[in-house]
Order: sequence, then structure tokens, then C-alpha cells
Amino acid sequence: MSTLKKLQTTLPEGVKEISIPLQQVVEQTLDDAVNRCGVSSADVDVSLSQGSSLTVRLGEIETIEHNRDKSLSLTVYFGEKTGSASTSDMSAEGIRNTVDAACSIAKLTAEDDCGGLADADRMATEIPDLDLWYPWNPDADTARDLALECEEIARQSGDAISNSEGATVSSHEGVGIYANTYGFNGTRYGSRHSLSCSVIASDGDVMERDYWYSVARDSTELQTAEEVGRIAGQRTLDRLGSRKISTCQVPVIYEAQVASSLLSHLISAIKGGALYRKSSFLLDHKGKKIFPEFVNISEQPHIPKGLGSAAFDSEGVATRQRPIIKDGVLMDYVLSSYSARKLGLETTGNAGGVHNLIIEHGDSDLPALMKKMGTGLLVTELIGFGINNITGDYSRGAAGFWVENGEIQYPVSAITVAGNLLDMFQSFVEVGNDLDKRGNTVTGSILVEQMTIAGE
Repeated sequence: MSTLKKLQTTLPEGVKEISIPLQQVVEQTLDDAVNRCGVSSADVDVSLSQGSSLTVRLGEIETIEHNRDKSLSLTVYFGEKTGSASTSDMSAEGIRNTVDAACSIAKLTAEDDCGGLADADRMATEIPDLDLWYPWNPDADTARDLALECEEIARQSGDAISNSEGATVSSHEGVGIYANTYGFNGTRYGSRHSLSCSVIASDGDVMERDYWYSVARDSTELQTAEEVGRIAGQRTLDRLGSRKISTCQVPVIYEAQVASSLLSHLISAIKGGALYRKSSFLLDHKGKKIFPEFVNISEQPHIPKGLGSAAFDSEGVATRQRPIIKDGVLMDYVLSSYSARKLGLETTGNAGGVHNLIIEHGDSDLPALMKKMGTGLLVTELIGFGINNITGDYSRGAAGFWVENGEIQYPVSAITVAGNLLDMFQSFVEVGNDLDKRGNTVTGSILVEQMTIAGE
């Protein structure tokens, strides 16, 4: 085993104290696997996280939760045989038992020439400061007051607000270390905080619900309790008077917060697992045009404070900014080392997923997109999951608003939007500048030229 090399020379205040005992666990685990059990290679991931969540409903505290989690995951290799085991017991005995379990499994598995650690020359050698550590840990009184204010604002939005599903304040932070027998040893860390609210409005016997939320690495960058409550209340009121519409084929705008689902379907179709199993409608599409020329989608893993930012993937491979779609053309897949070897390609640093997927946007905000659409459907909520990744066939329940002459006319519900994903991708008209940055995918609202709406 190579000498472990810690990539970070300085860690944020608070992270170092947490990482010291984790580092000891990492070294003990790899040493035991190599020197006692004689594995040919191994990697280990250890983590410690903590968080809290407080929910109020109808002006009263409903739940208070505190959690503290720790985990150790080990994968060992005897030649081309692989075994994995995990535990939350990081004592000397717990480590020894986990190593024994992983080795026992490896000796029973079949050989797989695509397994093993990621290639050594792909390991991250530098760790940029991504500005991800902003622990908050609000006390119960602070969290309660924020949640109460948020819910009260939402409930006061209109007389039709009749009930509440509550408002929640959450705070989370975690530290982890990934290391392997090449000598790679990297620490990851981050915080994530949120404020959310959901209320119910009534019109006779008909009830509608909607919600809003804010997420940030730094709690000071959350939307205020007043903003979250106001938006949640107004969105709920806007859904009253919902109608059904007749089946038709019209343009569709996916509001920014649901538009990200379209990009998630793209990623699912170009992931290595779907490709080597030949279960993707984008099989063999690399280098082909699958969007209009104005569409550019990239992975940008080093955005400061980004919710998906990471210096290396779950195999220690360095992440990098890269185009996935350029001028409408599929430039690259999303591969781990294993899936890359199955396909005869190289890893793209995506073991564990994509890090900050960004689509280039145009100049139009949502009202301007509706003006361009003229008559059609604005989708604000998607229900169910009717996606066939092999054919690309798409069918999902939806709710939103009927638009005529670029103006919202009335809310609609109990409808289905349907099409084929490849046709939908090729029918993108514009991406709005109303960016939703509350997740790993950043996109504005997306106007699709035409889809089938199944209604009455």
C-alpha cells in the first residue's frame, strides 16, 4: 500500500476536528485489509454527519428531530474478485469485522475484469476551495420562530387558506474521507440548510395545496421566512378554480422547478449503466445532434457554494468542467470507472452522479416565454413517473395553468403530458432566465414546441 497522501493542507474551522478521528479509521481499515487479509487493492469511505429539523403546523411545534450518522464503507479486491461491506461501528472490532465481511464476500464472487479501483492517473491531485462549509445548527427557539413566521405569513395570504401541512427549518452538515490503496486520501465536507412551507386552500368541497422552499449552503442566503411563506400561500391560492381541459396538442412550458426533471431524464439516458446494458434511447448517440443548436448543457463541479460542487467523485477521480451538450450535440456520456471499462471508454469522473448540471439560458423571463408560446400549457407540478428509458416514451400526470395570448387564464389539473423524450429534446424552443438554483441542476423554465395533453 502506498503512503497515504492527504490532499488538503488546510481545512475550515470545525472540519479538522471532525476529520482527525475519521482519518484514523481510514488508515486502520486499509492497513487491516492489506496487511492482515492480503487484498490486492481496496478503498474505504468514512463519514460523519449531523443535522436537525423542526416542523410547526397550525402554529404549534409538531416535530423536532436531531440526527447524527456515521458510516464506514469498504470495498476490497483480490485480483478481479470484489467484495463490499459497511458498518456504523467504527471501533477496532467493528473495523475488523467489516474487513472480514468484505473479504469473505470477495472470495465467493465471480471474477470481473471491469472491476477495481479507478485508474491511478485519474486521481485528484488538487483540491480547490469550493466554499461549502457553513454550519448553522439553529437552536430550537430560533428554528421555531422562523417556521412559525413562515407558516403564519402563508396562512394569512387569503381567506381561502384553510389548513396547513406545516413549515420546516432544517440544518445539516457532514464530513467524509475517501481513501484507497493507491495512496489517494481526500476529505470532503459541506453544509446544507432549508426552509419550506406547504398550505392548503379550499373552495367549497375542493381543496388545493402548493408549497415553496429555499435551500442554501449558507443559512444567510436562504430566502426569508416572509418570502417563503408569501410565495407558498400565493401559489396555493392560484390553484383554486382548477379545471380540466380537452385532449389537445399544444406548446408546453415547464416551470423552472419542474424543468430540471427533463435534464435528469437526459442524464439517466447517458449514464454508463444504461448504455452498457443497452437500455437507453440515446444508445450510440454520442456525437449526434439531439437538441436544437442553441442548447448547451455543461457539468460545472467547482462552483463556489454550489449544491452539487465536488473536487472528486466517489472513486477519487478529479472532477472537471466539461460540455455534455454543445450546440445541440451530445459530446460525452456520464461514466464511472466500471461502466467506462464495460464500454471500452474512460471514466468521466461521475461515480456517484453529476456535479452541477447547468443549461445555458436565453434572455426571456417566464412572462416573456408565455408571450412567445401564445396559447398552451404552463406545467408547475408533475405527478408519477411514466418514463420508458429504452424507448424514450414519456407520460406524466401534471397540473398547471392554461395560457392564451400569453396570459394565464385558469389553473388546470387531472391532466397528462405525453410525448417522446428525444422528440421533446429536439423541440426545445427556449430556456428562460428564471433560474432555479435550489439543487444539483440549474435551469430556467423550458418552452417545448408541442406535446400531447390528455384531458377530458
